[in-house]
Amino acid sequence: MPELSRRRRLVVLAICCLSLLIVSLDNTVLNVALPSMQHELGASISGMQWTIDAYTLVLASLLMLAGSTADRLGRRRVFLVGLVVFSGGSLLCSLAPGLGWLVAFRMVQAVGGSMLNPVAMSIITNTFTEPRERARAIGVWGGVVGISMAAGPVIGGLLVQSVGWRSVFWINVPIGALALFLTLRYVPESRAPRPRRVDPVGQLLVITLLGSLTYAIIEAPDEGGASAEILVFVLVALISLATLIGYERRRREPLIDLRFFHSAPFSGATVIAVCAFAALGGFLFMNTLYLQNVRGLSALSAGLYMLPMAGMTGLCAPLSGRLVGSRGPRIPLLLAGTFMGASGVLFAAFEAQATTALLFTGYVLFGIGFGLVNAPITNTAVSGMPRAQAGVAAAVASTSRQVGQSLGVAVIGAVLAGGARAGAGAGAFLAVGRPAWWIIAGCGAAILLLGALTTGPWARATAQTTAALFEDERQGGHAAAKA
Repeated sequence: MPELSRRRRLVVLAICCLSLLIVSLDNTVLNVALPSMQHELGASISGMQWTIDAYTLVLASLLMLAGSTADRLGRRRVFLVGLVVFSGGSLLCSLAPGLGWLVAFRMVQAVGGSMLNPVAMSIITNTFTEPRERARAIGVWGGVVGISMAAGPVIGGLLVQSVGWRSVFWINVPIGALALFLTLRYVPESRAPRPRRVDPVGQLLVITLLGSLTYAIIEAPDEGGASAEILVFVLVALISLATLIGYERRRREPLIDLRFFHSAPFSGATVIAVCAFAALGGFLFMNTLYLQNVRGLSALSAGLYMLPMAGMTGLCAPLSGRLVGSRGPRIPLLLAGTFMGASGVLFAAFEAQATTALLFTGYVLFGIGFGLVNAPITNTAVSGMPRAQAGVAAAVASTSRQVGQSLGVAVIGAVLAGGARAGAGAGAFLAVGRPAWWIIAGCGAAILLLGALTTGPWARATAQTTAALFEDERQGGHAAAKA
């Protein structure tokens, strides 16, 4: 890709962030609309879980395939297709006549979304080649999640209360159209010098693994954890995982290159992403149902109640990006784990939902923690990686985010469904939700521990060793080509 002027690079960054905005905004806006959708469509808790997880599962399953396809066919081309499919899927969701159709159209949305985030990150890493400038660009990218968090609950509540839940999907269409126009005008085409081969077997195994595991978690409360159906899906997930590891190790150009996990920062970023977004998915799902079904708030009031959390996320996310660019990822990760863990403990041990003051305190703590965690995830994942591998590493980190959110909604929803219905009284809801809050507190503790372990001198040494593996392979390939 030719060297671009600073102004052009910033425009490209803005376009890529716009694509992230519509994908991220979709989830935060949708959460506020869940109770209205539940009532109109007559859906159960598991039905509401599927409206979120059908999207995140397809997204997680296709992110790496979309990244490698963009490397081969052209990043700009695939990015444009993603914008069209995502916007079209959003329009279909707004017209869905029932829950089954809505879940199906959410999957169409996800196909388009899978072509946006990893491809946009690859465009960013190849546009901003200087390490410090790239870290700042990635920080801005991470900050957009904070903006979507801050805007999502209020926008969603306003749309649901004034127009209806279907309008939360309409908002993606004009933003997608604007991003499409700007991409055609400003984003240059680029391809990987040596694109990776398609791995259909690995792709199928990933889909089977994620789908069967999530199905088992979501449906276990209704079917029974020891039922034959659930045990079969758990067994399918385990077999898929074992087969995936064995197959990918033998493949020359695997869908998931297991050598990435030799890098402690990369492995840590992957698990941190799962923990952080599992906590986020569970947090949003549980609080949305609590505020509207238990406290009886309107969609707009529920969105305003969550504004302290969203606002702190929006404030801390860009600060985290700048901190990562100047001081590295260690401090943001340690602070993120501390604040998210403290929020979970406040709800689990001190029943923060019982009083509005404690409720807002818990929201603020969680917002600070989540605002700090996103930027260092991507930066840590790509740290020490050669430029040629940065896009793949970022795609794995993005996949981990979606897997985490899917598991968070599935696990927290299963805890709620297994103990009591979301429409139960406040006392019953608090009792049923306590184990879920301890799970969120545990996610914060894991982020704190992994942040400390995977950002020190030993971890950086493993990243350099891993990068050397790929560099030796690249030089060997060049030598063979010349011979």
